[in-house]
Amino acid sequence: MYPGKYAQTQPDHPAVIMAGSGETITYGELEARSNRLAHLLRRHGLKRLDHYAIFMENNAAYVPCCAAGERSGLYYTCVNSFLTAEELAYILTNSQSKVLITSQAKREIALEAVKACPAIELVLVVDGPGDGARVMNLEAATAGLPATPIADEAVGTAMLYSSGTTGRPKGILRPLPDLPPTEKLPLFGFLSKLWHYREGMIYLSPAPLYHSAPQAAVNLTIAVGGTVIIMEKFDPEHYLQLVETYRVTHSQLVPTMLSRLLKLPEATRKKYDLSSLEIAIHAAAPCPVQVKEQMIAWWGPIIHEYYGATEGLGFTACNSEEWLSHKGTVGRVLLGKLHVLDDEMKPVPAGTPGTLWFETATPFEYFNDPQKTKEARSADNALSTVGDVGYVDADGYLYLTDRATFMIISGGVNIYPQECENLLITHPKVADAAVFGVPNADLGEEVKAVVQLMPGVPAAQETVDELLAFCGQHLSRQKVPRSIDFEAELPRLPTGKLYKRLLRDRYWGNKTSRIV
Repeated sequence: MYPGKYAQTQPDHPAVIMAGSGETITYGELEARSNRLAHLLRRHGLKRLDHYAIFMENNAAYVPCCAAGERSGLYYTCVNSFLTAEELAYILTNSQSKVLITSQAKREIALEAVKACPAIELVLVVDGPGDGARVMNLEAATAGLPATPIADEAVGTAMLYSSGTTGRPKGILRPLPDLPPTEKLPLFGFLSKLWHYREGMIYLSPAPLYHSAPQAAVNLTIAVGGTVIIMEKFDPEHYLQLVETYRVTHSQLVPTMLSRLLKLPEATRKKYDLSSLEIAIHAAAPCPVQVKEQMIAWWGPIIHEYYGATEGLGFTACNSEEWLSHKGTVGRVLLGKLHVLDDEMKPVPAGTPGTLWFETATPFEYFNDPQKTKEARSADNALSTVGDVGYVDADGYLYLTDRATFMIISGGVNIYPQECENLLITHPKVADAAVFGVPNADLGEEVKAVVQLMPGVPAAQETVDELLAFCGQHLSRQKVPRSIDFEAELPRLPTGKLYKRLLRDRYWGNKTSRIV
């Protein structure tokens, strides 16, 4: 998010526009704000390779707060803004952060968390008052500091944490070379070419900025002098309005957002001019085939998909044409070498699901957690995995089936619930769905579905019967849920990932299973 040459060549050009308020930060302002904060971080003793953290909702201050780290050789950790004080304290301690940047909206949680974090020397509130020497207003703290670069500028980067859906979140640390901030890290150059990022582009960001995908996309846009439109939160019709209003050229979404867009009334979908869109990318979770077919029919062959963990183990991608000829794929491998292996670390035949292991494209480790790093690697340290399960077809295209941690073992049969989830979400009465294994005295586990219904649909037995019959028409018998429960809203992270462990644990209690 380093403004680079554009702070000089187009200082009045918008770098960031907030979708709701219209608040704008120009390239000149981004340069000045990030420089002042970089000076402040240095004054508080943060040197190259040190850490600070950002804990706040999407707001106009977010990008300058990241940009300061990008130009001062620091690791900055953008923390999930929905965490509790206890969860935040764990990440602040684990990341060895010395400074925390937060907002007035998150102030109470942030201050409660830092009570357990003596290493946090300074809390900066971007839009609220200070409170003593340890808690300061950001603008007041940086007032009078130079708007010019620090003397020892160096490239910095984010150290983000895994979502923690299967345990404690883990900080993903990549080596940071001692280079000037004008030298971008190799992965960013690869992505910029792949998705045709260009000068003058306008990127619409509908997702939380603490997640790796929006982080990368915003970074790439700023690197080419484009404009980023940041939504405070996703709303499907507002998203379409923004595309028309700002003539958006690029965007990235997650499958649940695509599903919500498709469920708008037809008149609403046709109301807005989307002709400016050049590239729409989606990732973060498998996309149901029917959803993607409908999106390509609506927006045209501009939809790109990729698969890659924040760890940077490997990377696959496909465009619309490739996907249409290999429906359901997440693409072919472009970075890293993929191995699909069984539980004994032996290769499986084409078309057979196995755990995805990569000869890692970019080196990483889980910060301050050598045991988790060891668990993610093969015995010979040559391969790494995040536990995803999938298969490769005869043409070399990868298909995801599930995370290994949520595989259901029922009567000795392995069932990957993603297939049933993808089906249920296409039903017109279903807003969201989670499928997982629950205890069964005879089978060990049985298939359970928990569904969030569309507004106005009754949570009644006839709805259960309709959905079970729908599943029975499209799935083999062992994959069909034995029962369906209803929830007002499923615990899905704003990044699009389903926080399924919360649901599943209600049904398991203290029981044990093969599920980790």
